[in-house]
Formats: sequence, structure tokens, C-alpha cells
Amino acid sequence: MELGLVGLGKMGGNMRERIRRAGHTVIGYDRNPDLADVHSLEELVGRLQGPRVVWVMVPAGAATQSTIDELGELLQPGDVVVDGGNSRWTDDEKHAEELAAKGIGFVDCGVSGGVWGLENGYALMYGGSAEDVAKVQPVFDALKPEGEFGSVHAGKVGAGHFAKMVHNGIEYAMMQAYAEGWELLEAVDSVTDVREVFRSWQEGTVIRSWLLDLAVNALDEDEHLDKLRGYAQDSGEGRWTVEAAIDNAVPLPAITASLFARFASRQEDSPQMKMIAALRNQFGGHAVEKK
Repeated sequence: MELGLVGLGKMGGNMRERIRRAGHTVIGYDRNPDLADVHSLEELVGRLQGPRVVWVMVPAGAATQSTIDELGELLQPGDVVVDGGNSRWTDDEKHAEELAAKGIGFVDCGVSGGVWGLENGYALMYGGSAEDVAKVQPVFDALKPEGEFGSVHAGKVGAGHFAKMVHNGIEYAMMQAYAEGWELLEAVDSVTDVREVFRSWQEGTVIRSWLLDLAVNALDEDEHLDKLRGYAQDSGEGRWTVEAAIDNAVPLPAITASLFARFASRQEDSPQMKMIAALRNQFGGHAVEKK
């Protein structure tokens, strides 16, 4: 089939290549002309045969909104827009409604796979009507990993990005657990080779995972992570997961704590710990460190 692909960065560029390897035609547009096959969204739409499918892989928020707005003016009834970025599921509902008024279908798709997706395939979670999903199915089949699993029609519009959001929330908690265990192992004198302990867990243990494999890769490159600063950004999906938990009265203590741990990484000198130190000094005369 033919596919228009908007956004050819780290994910989008590799996705274009994987879809082409599966025998499909991909016409890509990116603001960087060195990456693009065409020079505008109008040219991209003009190159596709109807019913058209255009997949959007740009940052969530304003960039996605403006791209979908422009496509809404260019596409025809029966065409489909796929948002494969990390949009909030509530935005999906808005976009679907806006496009439906013009007879254009909408599918939201959470994509996981990162820089490894070109060779290993991408885990896909998508939402939308069965009719719209069917128009995109050959591309889903091209992108997914080999085998039975790795792709799911999660439900109606918004379900794909909601499922991907929860996936990322779980990822936050898993990474935090590995990080805490690694720090504790590094802190004691009795364990003399933390990296090899992590490596030993890759086989036969209940905590083996791809994340553990990646942790071992990182330790092979920098055994004590001395080259890194202890700072971790958050993509926003961890926050959305916690907000959704509050809205639905679902307890998420591990995921919530892992999100707050990332916020702590941005503080070189914790204001909270200043108060803790002051209180310990006040009630117990415990020593404090002065700047």
C-alpha cells in the first residue's frame, strides 16, 4: 500500500525504512529537507492515491495539532490520519471529532521500540473504528515484531495512546527499581563486581527483561556510570498516568514514586532535605552541614 509519513526523526525515519523493506511505498515529509521525499504536506497528499493514509510522527501538542489541522484541509472523505506520536488520549478524541466532521477517519497509535525498532520491530497499540484500522493494517503488520504478539487493537479512539501511556508508566517504575538496586549494590563493600551481578540476572531470574539487558549494555560502556550526570527528564506520559490514576481512583504507588524520583534528580541541593536537616538539629541536636 501507499503511506504518507510526516516526521522523519529517529523513530519516523527508521519506521519509513522498515515499512519500505516490507514492500510498501512510503512518501515522507519532514521540515528538514535533507530527510524529506517531498517539500510540503500538500505535495505529500497529492502524491498519494485515495483512500489515503497519512501517519503523523511529530511531537505531541502544538506540532501534532497544527499538522492534523493542515491535513484536515488537504485530505478527502474516506482518508485516514494516524497519530503515532505520544499524544494524550484526550487530544485523540478531539482530533477524531474534528476530522470526522470532514469525513476523514482517525486512528491513534502508541509506538514502542525506540532506536531498536528498525531491526526488532515496533510494539503497536492502536485505537479507532474497525473500518479505519483496516485501512492501516498492512502498515501495522509491517512495523510489528515477528511473531504472534506485539500489535493490538486496544479499543476505540484514544485507547492506543492510553495503553502506551500506561506502558510508559510501568517502564518508569521498572527503571526506578533497577536503578535503586544498582545504587545499593554499589554502596556496599562486600559486592566487588556490580556489573557482573547485573549480568548474571539476565538468565534464569524472574527480573530478567530487555531493560535489564540495556542496563548491562550501559554498564559495559561505563562500568560505574561515572560519565553521566544524575539527571533524568520525563516525557510527560508518567505525569499523565498518575493523573489518570487520580481521576479513576486507582492506586499507583510505585509508578507515582518513580515519577517523583525523576523530579528529585533536578535538584542539586534539595530544599526538602534542608528542612529535614534543620528539624533534626532542632529536636535532637543532630549535626548539620553548612554551605
